[in-house]
Amino acid sequence: MNAWFTLLAAAVFEIAWAVGLKSTQGFTRLLPSIGVIAALIASFYLLALATRTLPIGTAYAVWTGIGAAGTAVLGMALLGETASLWRIGCVALIVLGVVGLRVGPS
Repeated sequence: MNAWFTLLAAAVFEIAWAVGLKSTQGFTRLLPSIGVIAALIASFYLLALATRTLPIGTAYAVWTGIGAAGTAVLGMALLGETASLWRIGCVALIVLGVVGLRVGPS
């Protein structure tokens, strides 16, 4: 499997567990907690697979960047978090940095 695709999948699982944390209510709800832990394990596993090929600094920065941006966007879209122009602009800067790491020279 392509390392970049694997890294993207890892980031999607990161977004899933981060957004899912809210539903666990501090890990007091069993089923949401199991889902969050499963997504967390999948995310770390896929990140580890991607780092077999990609440099760790690049892979980790892209993983956390996509995770942070995706979690912020879903927080605004699904959880009623503030969607100010400033906040959206900052998320856009994170995305720009991730794209730069992907398309820029190694």
